[in-house]
Amino acid sequence: MTKELYGFEQYLNVRAATGASISPDGQRLSFLTDITGVAEAWCVSIDQRGSQEPSWPEQLTFRSERVASATFAPHEDVLLVTGDIGGNERAQLFLLRLDDPRLQALTNKPEVMHAFGGWSPDGERIVYGSNERDARFFDVYEMNIRNGERRLLLQQDGSNMPLRYSPDGTQILVSRLESESRNKLILIDIATGEARDLTPGNYSGFAAHRYPFWSTDCKGLYLVSNREREFLSLAYLDLETTELSYLSDLSWDIEALAVTKDGAKMATVINEDGISRIELFDVTQGWEQRRPLLAPTLPTKSVVPGLTWSNSGEKLAITLSCADEPTDIWVWDLDGGHIQRATLSSSGGIPRETFVNPSLVRYPTFDGRDIPAFLYLPKDAPKDLPVVISVHGGPESQERPIFNPIYQYLLARGYAVLATNVRGSTGYGATYQSLDDVRKRMDSVADLQAAAMWLRESGIADPKRIAIYGGSYGGFMVLSAITTYPELWAAAVDIVGIANFVTFLENTGPWRRRWREAEYGSLEADREFLERISPIHSVDKITAPLFVVHGANDPRVPVGETEQIVSALKDQGVPVEHLVFSDEGHGLIKRVNRLKAYPSIVRFLDIHLKS
Repeated sequence: MTKELYGFEQYLNVRAATGASISPDGQRLSFLTDITGVAEAWCVSIDQRGSQEPSWPEQLTFRSERVASATFAPHEDVLLVTGDIGGNERAQLFLLRLDDPRLQALTNKPEVMHAFGGWSPDGERIVYGSNERDARFFDVYEMNIRNGERRLLLQQDGSNMPLRYSPDGTQILVSRLESESRNKLILIDIATGEARDLTPGNYSGFAAHRYPFWSTDCKGLYLVSNREREFLSLAYLDLETTELSYLSDLSWDIEALAVTKDGAKMATVINEDGISRIELFDVTQGWEQRRPLLAPTLPTKSVVPGLTWSNSGEKLAITLSCADEPTDIWVWDLDGGHIQRATLSSSGGIPRETFVNPSLVRYPTFDGRDIPAFLYLPKDAPKDLPVVISVHGGPESQERPIFNPIYQYLLARGYAVLATNVRGSTGYGATYQSLDDVRKRMDSVADLQAAAMWLRESGIADPKRIAIYGGSYGGFMVLSAITTYPELWAAAVDIVGIANFVTFLENTGPWRRRWREAEYGSLEADREFLERISPIHSVDKITAPLFVVHGANDPRVPVGETEQIVSALKDQGVPVEHLVFSDEGHGLIKRVNRLKAYPSIVRFLDIHLKS
């Protein structure tokens, strides 16, 4: 019997539901999905009275442009919606009432970025960050949503992102970003304007302070931190003394924390080798007298990208993703001890049993380390396969076993995929994450050489049919791999990648340059090194055919990076194809553009790996 092949359009019809927010009465759930071709806000009833089948959802926004978030107000059926235009990441703020489909614009400054921080407890105000004063910096503003009046709460030359109001609405927590791995927590007194540093001291290493929530007695904050630690751990910060005390000591990151509005219940997500595990606690009497609560059993090899409590603390919305299942939202009822599926994303008409779950593998690299990776093999796979090595962006990120339509399409067409977590990836501790910093950058590229050699020596890959694929920083890794180890690759795919670190740092969004220099090196101190490792200066070594994709509105990696590499390869006579989309930014978010780009990429791979 011949195996049925499904077109990429069907794989792209596999939907995802994310961005959960529960209505004040706990009866409805707002979420984001791209059913219409781009992410919009939807709403579904979660008052199912024992039914396990989701209700039919209702579409709330009709922007035809990306909605980034939709968050319920505390006391009424009103949503704060954020969204940009053409993928430019310059989000504006809107109000949406469930009984009125018209979006009410709260901001109208298309060149300014707005970062929503939260609703005040009385639902009368919101707090947000904005870089309108200077594109390099974010200040903190508060707005009265009834009359549109706003006030400046914090002006400081830095990246100040508001997180949430205190339970009594008199204070605001702010995260001041110093790099991707360091931030400070600031507490603003709204009445006086006093800004108090809750994390004093100068930390040269990792010092993340994430997910801070007030305790029941409001005397401290529960949070996740890796200050002077190898892994992100649960901690408590005393608001009077600013002393940070660790409450857990695991050999994995606690990657997410959610605490109920009253500070009584806590949910944590532990990242164990890329797989998520949830723990729940009653902390009404504090951590020392905590009481474990029944937590839902998750599917094998699943990932939890998001947690959201209801106002009452009786329900927990869990965003759940698996490599062989579309991303959906489930609701855990603590009192009843049962879980209900809130959304049912389409599988595009493709039988779900055809989707592939990966194996967690480790391969040796040049310095004796083992590099973790997820290996996807086509069903009934023979040896000597065409293989695509996939490299994530970031680099402070981690490849996880979540549903990826591109991977599944490649698998159905007989390709294997090795999705690797080279050194510099998150999830494996501070030491591992630091192994690619600045002058050690090329060590991570050597991990890609090791991946190709392992695939060859294990017999999984046909040595002449290995391709490399990556986006953003992963695009730099692709270009660096084909210039440093040109003999290994039959083809390469670079999506919104960095070709030249100098021009990238000169032209990236001004609010991002300082963060990026902390990871890559600065133009002032490291220009010569950055020039030396930039793939644009080694194009003469490239022999692998290259496919490049970019969005013209990309504020992170400007489209000039693609223009440089394409022009240079054409001059060299190396086969190169490229697509630039005028209505996209950092990556492809619109279905019509994805339908053009990804089938073209697979056609390109077929030509160079299967012909």
